Amino acid sequence: MSTLHLLYRDSYEINDSIRIVVPTVGQVLDNEDTYYNIVSAITAMPIDFMVQLDDLGIDFTTINAWQLFVLLFENLKQMDKYDLSLVFGDLDLSCFEIGISPQNGKFIIRDEKHDITIDRAIHSQMASALRKLHHLEKNHRRPANDEAKEYMLRRAREKLKRHKDRKENSQLESLIIAMVNTEQFKYDFEGTRELSIYQFNESVRQVIKKTDYDNRMYGIYTGTINPKELSQKDLNWL
Repeated sequence: MSTLHLLYRDSYEINDSIRIVVPTVGQVLDNEDTYYNIVSAITAMPIDFMVQLDDLGIDFTTINAWQLFVLLFENLKQMDKYDLSLVFGDLDLSCFEIGISPQNGKFIIRDEKHDITIDRAIHSQMASALRKLHHLEKNHRRPANDEAKEYMLRRAREKLKRHKDRKENSQLESLIIAMVNTEQFKYDFEGTRELSIYQFNESVRQVIKKTDYDNRMYGIYTGTINPKELSQKDLNWL
């Protein structure tokens, strides 16, 4: 999925019935926690929910991302329709039920009324689009053995406990403030709200790349960096 597929779009079509919305920065900012919870439910890998799965008696190393999504779907479809529309547009998740495909015996999520099916392949495409929007990477870490798995679970459980009652600050708001006060970013606060979340995220990435480039060039100029040790990629901020 290339940049041109999303840069000027307000949605990305998965098929004739399903699309992933590309919301504006303002839309995300006004519904930040809920929006990113929905994104997380679609893009999550089992290791991201290892504690919750363990509480259900499920070994997170024995299921895949699609099976996790099926587990999360009932809670997802009961969320507020406006919040869901920031990801799914006018697709009504309340019409979908989890079932078994008569063709292959695998889990599917299906809206019989409108003849729409979400299967493992469709979910993978939805997750890929959202990862592209938000620069998310799949977490492929796996414990080497049972002892390592128990250690990972214990650490993750302790972290959840520490953060249980903590009110997290808005990461998006902090990024907006930082970008608006950066010389390379040409938008003010109101103008930033109108950008798509993809345009904004790509701008953040590019400003970081340009800042790193400028610092390298300054290092070369002052003699603290040897240009011969840099790759062509390091010497081109574009």
